[in-house]
Order: sequence, then structure tokens, then C-alpha cells
Amino acid sequence: MKYISTRGHVEPKGFIDTVLMGLADDGGLMIPEQIPAVSAATLEEWRSLSYQELFLKIFSLYTNDEIPYEDLKELVATSYSTFRSPEVTPLHQVNDSLYVLELFHGPTFAFKDVALQFMGELYSYISRKRGEIIHILGATSGDTGAAAIQGVRGKEGIKICILHPHGKVSKVQELQMTTVDDSNVLNLSVHGNFDDCQKVIKDLFADLDFKGRYHLRAINSINFVRILAQTVYYFYAYLQVEGSAEKKINISVPSGNFGNIFSGYLAKQMGLPINKLIIATNENNILERFVNTGEYKPGNFKSTYSPSMDIQVASNFERYLYYLLGEDAEKLSGYMSKLQSEGKITVDGELLAQVQSDFDALGAKNQQCLDTIGKYKQEYDYLLDPHTACGIAAFEAFSGTGETTITFATAHPAKFDEAIQLIDIKQEFPAPIAALFEMPQHQTVVEHDKEVIIRELQAFYE
Repeated sequence: MKYISTRGHVEPKGFIDTVLMGLADDGGLMIPEQIPAVSAATLEEWRSLSYQELFLKIFSLYTNDEIPYEDLKELVATSYSTFRSPEVTPLHQVNDSLYVLELFHGPTFAFKDVALQFMGELYSYISRKRGEIIHILGATSGDTGAAAIQGVRGKEGIKICILHPHGKVSKVQELQMTTVDDSNVLNLSVHGNFDDCQKVIKDLFADLDFKGRYHLRAINSINFVRILAQTVYYFYAYLQVEGSAEKKINISVPSGNFGNIFSGYLAKQMGLPINKLIIATNENNILERFVNTGEYKPGNFKSTYSPSMDIQVASNFERYLYYLLGEDAEKLSGYMSKLQSEGKITVDGELLAQVQSDFDALGAKNQQCLDTIGKYKQEYDYLLDPHTACGIAAFEAFSGTGETTITFATAHPAKFDEAIQLIDIKQEFPAPIAALFEMPQHQTVVEHDKEVIIRELQAFYE
């Protein structure tokens, strides 16, 4: 299998070259030339597999044998050896119609660990095999940065710089990044919001001279491997529900950058029989407005109790738009140019009908988020983090009679205690999180200025 750019101006690449590119040289996002199909019979054969075994089955459809099977098996085993649950992503049944897939059992207590522990091992493997220096550059709204740093800290041949919005991530998220003192890690705390950080990253990856000179590699979900790694837990969740082949299974996904929900869209295109894909967002509800009206237009940034979804410009939206437009790279390029010049794009008619067939969406309000946390703690003694609460609110809005919904728990509630305290719930922090508050921090606070950030990067990489 080869990989192509959504913009259509890059020669097809192999799997490893796609990993190393992240953002394509023409500014597009890399996608598989064809999406492999998984039959119903194959799905049933996969039902008894462990998470690691399922990961190998799915990845083997995409890697072109560029990574020998035994090497891939070792990478997967190492990646998930640090997870606190033997199932990696255990499925918790809340009631007859609702399950929660707990994606927070990795080292940083967030769903990003599932993909980024593997990506860290994969980058290290490529660095060793090719003798290449790898400089990872990424932006985070909170969880990606911590998970990415944890995945590569201390690894030879790799340096990582993460930008995060100053004062706009939770305290635990900040500490998980900034208490790391390995010499191959740089934290830049940027005055601005996540979209500001993300724009700098995209601009630097679009500067081919800078990208090449400093061997820049992407860790954000612009990198297709992030997307692919996340498809695994969609399959795993579906296969863990007893009798799922005879049920209508919905999946409700907290999503800000459209990466997690796009992984579900990819899984569905592969043949996973999901009934509804439900996008859960917060008051930064650009995705909800797009699904309901067809207008994709970044609005005013709002700080919420679910800060990892405080995003107005969703990077992975371009991948979905490519498929919505019939895999027409030229048409897609026109839409993206219009977004750049006019600040919005609109789809209507049959295209909008297709969007509404693909997704439901809800932007949960701040109070709705808190009320949902309180309700599920009281009724089921199950504590939700604020992002998961948005997912539960979306489940309540869209799941019909006789349907079963799996909501993704994208983070442990201890990462967002500021919100939990507002409803007078006291929680006990896991020991690794409690220990963070006693550790010194290592970060550089900078203005939202591309040239200032470039100088910091040059000093770090050189």
C-alpha cells in the first residue's frame, strides 16, 4: 500500500516515509491510497484476540511489510507494557445501554498514550535502523504533549519540543510535561491558545527548508500513524461487547482536533459496523455547527472545563473533507484555499446530507458537563472527567431505543480536578499524579511569536 497527500501534489510514499513526513510537503495530510476492507467473518475471527494481537492484525494491513512482523510485535509489546490494565483499554459497563471504554490506563492517564507510546517506540526504531536524527515538534492542548514526552524521553537520537498554551491547560497536564528534566525534552509555554500553537507548528512544517535542516517529525494527529493506532481501540471496543454483531452499536467520542473521531470514521470505512459516530465537543463547537448546518467557520475561542477540546481549528477535518468530496484532491485544495482566504467553507445539499449520515454532534455547555459528572457519580458511583462527561451528554442526546453506546473515557478525572472540585466531589489522586506536585518544573515561557519560537528551537536542536 502507498500513501498519498489530500492535496494530490506529492508522489506516493511508503509507510515509514509517511511516518517521517507527518504533514505532506504540499501542505496536505497523508492518507492511504486505498482503505483496506475487513470482512464480517474476519471481525469474528478477531473477537478473541488480545489488544496487542488485534493491533498487529490491523497494522499489518497498512505497513507494506516495511517493518518485519517480529520487529512490529516487539514494538507493540514494549509500547503497552507500561499500561496499568492488562486489557490496555478495558470496557466498563455502566448500565444496559451504556459502556465506557477506559482509554486512560497509560503512563500519563490519557487516551493519547495509546497511540503515542507506540509512536515513541516506532520513532526510536526508525532512528536506530536508519541512523537518523529525529527532532519531534508538536503542539498540545494538554494531553498530547505529556504522552509524547513520556514516549520519547531519554531516547537516543530523538529530541522533542512541545508547545502548550500558557495557563490554558490543567495543572496536572502542565506538571506532567514540565516536571520532565531529560535533556532531550523542551517545553515552550506560549502566550496564546492552542490554535496559536498549532498554527506555528503547521507553518514550520510547511517551511520545507527549516523542516529538512532540523529533521522535523510530527507527533500530533497530522501524523497518520496516530490516526491508525487509534482505530485499534474502536475495533477492540466493538468486539468486547457481547453479541455486538446483532446490536446497533454507537460510539460517542470527545473530539476537539477531529483526530479521534476520524479514527472511528476510518474504522467504519474499513468495515467496522458502527451504527452512529457521535462527535462530542464543548462550547468551542465548530464541529457541531458543521454537522448541523454545513458551515465550517472558526469562532471565538472559549476556555472551558474540558480544555483538551478548547480548539477552533480541527487539523484532521481536512482528511474527512477529502473523503466527503469523493477523494477529489483538486476540489479539496479549492475548499482549503477558500477557508484560508475567507475564513469559512460551507457544504450543502447532498454533501450536507452525507455529513449528517456520517455523524451526530453535540457541543456540551460548561454547566451540562458538570451536571453530567455529578449525575453519574451519584447514580452509578462512576466518576467522569469533563471530556468524558461531554461524551456522555452526547450519548444521552442521540442514542435511540434499543441501541447500545460506547463512550470513550479520554482521561482520568484526576487530570482535571479543577472541574471536579466545582461540584464538591473529592477524589484521591493516583500516586504518580500526586507525586508531580512535589517536583520542580522545567519550561520556557515565550510570546506567541514565530521568530522567537524559531530561535528557541534552533538553540535546542543545534
